[in-house]
Amino acid sequence: MGAAVMPGRKGNLPADATSFVGRKHDLSEVKRLLSESRLVTLTGVGGVGKTRLAVRAAAELRRAFPDGVWLIEVADVTDPDLIVHTVLESLGVHDDTGRNHRTVLVEHLRDRQLLMVLDNCEHLVEACAEIVDSLLRSVPGLRVLATSRERLGIAAEHLWQVAPLPLPDPHLPLPNGAASIYPALTLFADRAGAVEPDFAVTPHNQDKVAQVCHLLGGIPLAIELAAVRLRVLTLDLLVSRLDDTYRVLAAGKRGGIARHQTLQAAVDWSYRLCTMQEQTLWARTSVFSGTFDLGAAQDVCSGGDVRPDDVLELLVGLVDKSVVVREQNDDQTRFRLLEPLRQYGREKLRAAGWEHDVRVRHRDHYVEVAERSERDWFGPAQAEIFAHTRLEHPNLRSALDFCFSADDPLVGAHLAGTLSYYWAGCGVLGEGRHWLDRALALAVEPGPQRAKVLWVNGYVATLQGDLVAAVRMLDECRQYALAVGDEAALAYSTHRMACTHLIGDDLDVAVELFKESRVRYWCLGIVNSHTMLAAVELGIAAMFLSDFPWAEALCEEARAIGEEHGEHWAYAYAIYVLSFCAWARGEVEKADALGRECLRLKRTFNDLLGLVLGMELLAWIAASQGDATRAATLLGATNEIWQSVGYPMFGSRYFGAPHGECETAAFNALGELAFRAAFRAGMDLGLEDAISYAIGDERAAPELAPVRDGTPLTRREQQVADLIADGMSNKEIAAQLVIARRTAEGHVERILQKLGFTSRTQIATWVTERRN
Repeated sequence: MGAAVMPGRKGNLPADATSFVGRKHDLSEVKRLLSESRLVTLTGVGGVGKTRLAVRAAAELRRAFPDGVWLIEVADVTDPDLIVHTVLESLGVHDDTGRNHRTVLVEHLRDRQLLMVLDNCEHLVEACAEIVDSLLRSVPGLRVLATSRERLGIAAEHLWQVAPLPLPDPHLPLPNGAASIYPALTLFADRAGAVEPDFAVTPHNQDKVAQVCHLLGGIPLAIELAAVRLRVLTLDLLVSRLDDTYRVLAAGKRGGIARHQTLQAAVDWSYRLCTMQEQTLWARTSVFSGTFDLGAAQDVCSGGDVRPDDVLELLVGLVDKSVVVREQNDDQTRFRLLEPLRQYGREKLRAAGWEHDVRVRHRDHYVEVAERSERDWFGPAQAEIFAHTRLEHPNLRSALDFCFSADDPLVGAHLAGTLSYYWAGCGVLGEGRHWLDRALALAVEPGPQRAKVLWVNGYVATLQGDLVAAVRMLDECRQYALAVGDEAALAYSTHRMACTHLIGDDLDVAVELFKESRVRYWCLGIVNSHTMLAAVELGIAAMFLSDFPWAEALCEEARAIGEEHGEHWAYAYAIYVLSFCAWARGEVEKADALGRECLRLKRTFNDLLGLVLGMELLAWIAASQGDATRAATLLGATNEIWQSVGYPMFGSRYFGAPHGECETAAFNALGELAFRAAFRAGMDLGLEDAISYAIGDERAAPELAPVRDGTPLTRREQQVADLIADGMSNKEIAAQLVIARRTAEGHVERILQKLGFTSRTQIATWVTERRN
């Protein structure tokens, strides 16, 4: 089985926010090492530029990796168990089936050729080393470029020490134009010019600039921190203050200043030049993971001499000093600390004895965020809540980890259960199951928090196709609710138990449980997305029983509630069932329009289940309209997505029968080769392109190439065969694919063996014939 991949992308490398200075030799050597080794680790002190070098090298190697170059940022991951999940998330791979995430990752990568940049591994070096070693053994087309302050320590590893930027010899006079010759001076000039447009390195001041860069050891982050000070200091004052700092440091260190001490001194110096309030804010913002917004900073970081109203001005000050980075996400301004400076701030927080208190405030803030989002989810702000929760995902993860690591499992259980709208509604089933399972393992005493986690996790497990676990959890919740009279928990668990019977094709029991849950919701006065779904899911059961008027009446009821409250997520499922009913009645044009509307709504939330159900239905509709090519292409696209959701069509005969009829009709209309070509084209579509094609954007329609019938070659071997046909030697093939020459030779030998040939000429002829 495979996993759904996000939009036909070939990587996720960020664009350079600032100019890239120097490093030509490093770039050349890193690329050379990657052509010879499957794992290269860039090591060096914090702030030396490992990440920038890795990203630039990876960007320049894009063409060599047909399946992309991918950045996986590990810095914000504190739980080793989430590394594999983070890799999947970064690759855009969705798998919500409950399968082992490592198995999913290996299966996704197995036949692909890609470069993975694993950034900031040092705090989880053992876990990173273990997963990299496992992947390299299982995925022959994978190469890894890691950054870490220490080596990963596995057999395949080649190291490249990232040194500070080259500096001029302090004992020799500088030539004119030194700033364009020596990268450290070039970087200083570039960053200083960004904050002080009139600044330039001239023959009159270049000696002082060189002196600054020498004092800072050529470390890029240290140079950047110093350069921005020209906004308030003259170059002379900058030199004198740095000189004083480094004379004190050097006096206590035999043999000069070590590089890690140089960076420490540079950051210390920058820290001391901040106001007391800025220092406090720097330390307190270190508790955030990823990015944060102004409201979070005011809530978490105010207190003492820092008032909430002071925070914006202080943040702007830290942005001006290059300590905090400001980022724009659509119309939202977000902030983040550069990673070495976040680590420095955390050390200051610990030294001051504030870490626990500030992390409690961080936790409480994100509990409030989750509670507010859950409350407002049933309304017109759903799309904004999804987007905001996605941005806050690293902070929510950090808050959950703190709860479960700080002996506060009840708060963690409350937070995990409150995020049900995100886990179940926005394509995050896998990680949701991780936290919900952890909550159940730690919050073991019966109570309302555990009860909610039980029914939410039962819901998630049902969507993953893990019905045994779902029934066990839902039954425990129901027994607790009956024992203590928790009517809300009883309503929700009854509803979700009905879903297990619906998926299990036990329609009579499902109908009775859905009816019971709807009565319980009504008696409690609960109206929300769950109650809408209870009507929709009962409508699905009615539809499977061929009672289309009842199914339509239930979904029109849910549709009206959605329209009244501005709810779109559950509303889209109501539209889906109405489309299904119209198709079953033979009203294919109406069904097609409703099906596309469902997909347009589900696209907003990244709800894979809703997306794949809508796409399946549009395939059936296309077959009914006589468009066999479209039907086959959509079936190919859903084939990929189903693998990441659970069992195709839930393993249900009610869903499976029309799927099989659609497949047979398209196959008979097109013939085997044309059907396979269209189906394969659909499988090759990325998720976003598949959605665009399904809702009618012809620009997303894939080109249908003839299927190479019966080829025994793997994708990599087919690539090599194609290059042989293009006249390339083994050496040229190795350079083109960024593999060792002996690896290319091994591919050629296997191609000859598989095809029963004895010469490269025969391979070239075979490829040419198949192209024609």
